[in-house]
Amino acid sequence: QAIGFTLPLTTLFAKPVLADLAASIMDELSRSGAQDLPAIVPVSREAPLVLSFAQQRLWFLAQLDQSSTNYHIPLTLRLRGMLDHSAWQRSLDHVLARHEALRSVFVAPEGKPWVELLPEDAGLPVVEHDLRDRPDADEALLGLCREEARTPFDLARGPLIRGRLIRIADEEHVFLLTQHHIVSDGWSMGVLLRELSQLYRAFVAGEGDPLPPLAIQYPDYAAWQRQWLSGERLQSQAQYWRNNLSGAPARLALPTDRPRPAQQSFAGATVPIVIDAELTRELKRLSLQHGTTLFMTVLAAWAAVLSRLSGQDDLVIGVPSANRGRREIEELIGFFVNTLALRLDLSGKPLVSELLERTRCTVLAAQEHQDLPFEQVVEIVQPPRALDHTPLFQVMLAWQNNAAGTFDLPGLMVEAAADGFDQVKFDLELSLGEQGEVIAGTLGYATALFDRATIERERDYLLALLRAMVADAQQAVGRIELLPADERAYLLEELNRTAVTYPEQQCIHELFEAQVQKAPEAVALVYQDQRVSYRELNARANRLAHHLIGLGVRPDQPVAICVARSVAMVVGLLAILKAGGAYLPLDPAYPPARLHQVLEDAAPRVLLADAAGRSALGDDALRDLTVVDLAATMPEWANLPASD
Repeated sequence: QAIGFTLPLTTLFAKPVLADLAASIMDELSRSGAQDLPAIVPVSREAPLVLSFAQQRLWFLAQLDQSSTNYHIPLTLRLRGMLDHSAWQRSLDHVLARHEALRSVFVAPEGKPWVELLPEDAGLPVVEHDLRDRPDADEALLGLCREEARTPFDLARGPLIRGRLIRIADEEHVFLLTQHHIVSDGWSMGVLLRELSQLYRAFVAGEGDPLPPLAIQYPDYAAWQRQWLSGERLQSQAQYWRNNLSGAPARLALPTDRPRPAQQSFAGATVPIVIDAELTRELKRLSLQHGTTLFMTVLAAWAAVLSRLSGQDDLVIGVPSANRGRREIEELIGFFVNTLALRLDLSGKPLVSELLERTRCTVLAAQEHQDLPFEQVVEIVQPPRALDHTPLFQVMLAWQNNAAGTFDLPGLMVEAAADGFDQVKFDLELSLGEQGEVIAGTLGYATALFDRATIERERDYLLALLRAMVADAQQAVGRIELLPADERAYLLEELNRTAVTYPEQQCIHELFEAQVQKAPEAVALVYQDQRVSYRELNARANRLAHHLIGLGVRPDQPVAICVARSVAMVVGLLAILKAGGAYLPLDPAYPPARLHQVLEDAAPRVLLADAAGRSALGDDALRDLTVVDLAATMPEWANLPASD
């Protein structure tokens, strides 16, 4: 910004030494001169205010389901100590007045959305609850958290931020703050907390507003974005994503615990994940050695785990990008974040070092083309659409590296608390970031697809892979052992212990007859649109068995059966067993020569067949056999006893 030069990330990574980087910048300036970077300037508030590209897409999605809470951003804080209610509310009101994004509402009088601004003195709505005298305070608190998370916003009325202040004790409160994503994002939450802390501290001390005025607002950025992202710049970015995602798999074929529902369910849950301090240090060392960031290294590991689970070596992972490359928007609250669809290549059995390099190149190239909104990328690529999954990718990795700043309030101990928010936008959502000396976060999952135990195992696979990566970067990623010893023993040993107790003195048909006595009307057999109960199946088999005995079938005598898959086939098999015979199965799809060979070797005297079986065997093979036609409309045995 100081010299009018945009430094590509690829250059920054290629020139880690400051002197080399400075020489590269000077060389570029001498060849092409300073770049004309268009400034973001205030636009008139008299004319209708436009939506940013991301806002427009989110507004459209909201129209499809106005009761949806999928795009809420929740925050829950537990405040211990003497809270100054007046200073707290005043601080919240000042944040709302300061940021036009939070005062934005979205109207569409003629079908086209525009932004209108609520007045500066609108005030941030806060509902207060007092649970001090409630014996069920904990349960009531959880209920309020869930109620808050599941209450939708009205985008046309606003405000699209609200709070609840719940008093638990004289000196303990829980504060719930909910924003709609169309006016905020993760980075914005850090800005909000930082400013709220500064305002509350000043107001408690009897001082005025300590925050400097903002030069521009989010509507100014939205207008600038639509002007800047056009023409050749738009075409260049669009072409990159078109080329990069062409032919990418539409779905990541992860094994699930349940069939995928016809329409995506956003119900979700999370499991915690912590990468301990020692492993975090080793990951930093590995990243430094291979010219990657911690994010790139974890992304490579996550891609490897997903590849192993899905059996795919070509996969796409969604990654949020803060999209705050300009200094003037760093302190704004608003919906700036963009989503990058990163296509990872794990083909060719790469070593750990090779996968890190591939991931590094993928991330840097995507960052160079991060300005095109994800909504437009989807329109350009036009992936197959379905209601049961999100387009382009179904797994997300969010790296939380935006510092929220200190959030300390005078006279109060502040800690984050569970917010009761139980929704996910994707099948899997891995959210991580540095927290002191460790990397920590959560692995969110769609509960319609996965059990918690499954996700806990997949978290452990990721940790195992990370440990292996730092131990040896020259080993093949695909040969890294992910299964812990207890899970390997369970899969290879416990699941293969198939011995069970059973009545050894009873034959199969006798076990079947016992089941008939237990549940005679239960469905025993389903074939196409036919459903046969145990009682009916047993009766049919008994009549045919009496007929076979009349034909001379004796114990252990082979009886051939050559029929297409059908109810008659099952009846025939049971009847042969009930008559004491040994069934000789002949598949009509087999070559005739093979069928004739089996008949010659086994030498049965009786054959059960249908039209398909007769055709497969031929007249010559049937000449010396007593043929029982299982497809007969009025079989000879129709009036024989149905008893066992």
